[in-house]
Amino acid sequence: LSQLAKKAGVSINDIKNLSIWGNHSATQYPDIFHATINGKPAADVINDQAWLENDFIPTVAKRGAAIIEARGASSAASAANAAVDHIYDWVNGTPADSWTSAAIASDGSYGVPEGIITSFPVRSVGGEWQVVQGLEVNDFSQARIDASNAELLEERAAVVELGLI
Repeated sequence: LSQLAKKAGVSINDIKNLSIWGNHSATQYPDIFHATINGKPAADVINDQAWLENDFIPTVAKRGAAIIEARGASSAASAANAAVDHIYDWVNGTPADSWTSAAIASDGSYGVPEGIITSFPVRSVGGEWQVVQGLEVNDFSQARIDASNAELLEERAAVVELGLI
């Protein structure tokens, strides 16, 4: 959120519905195409494909290393803060007009193979995570989601080959 807020010249509180798709790796994909900034489509506000591809996506994908570099210490505090935020949303629910992202077992939504644990845009309703349905995924986004799916399938195959599942 902070990267997007800085680029747009707004507070992180002005951004809603930034989605993170995929694996917790360099293939994770921060999707601004359904996010809003002060109620306007984030992609229209930013309107800079080169920044999106060359700065924003790679920086988010490598955020753990960036946090360590910036703090000179472990990124554990950032991960702990994210866990607290997710537990809050899980217990209290997400507002009806917004969502967060969380790694859950895929139900096959958006072409993600069923059973794969991956990050989706989700809402919490009654203590249950629900994948946000009906989002139109453009070709740019789908290619990144597919790359993360392929990586997750490779990881699962490696674990199966080791006899761990």
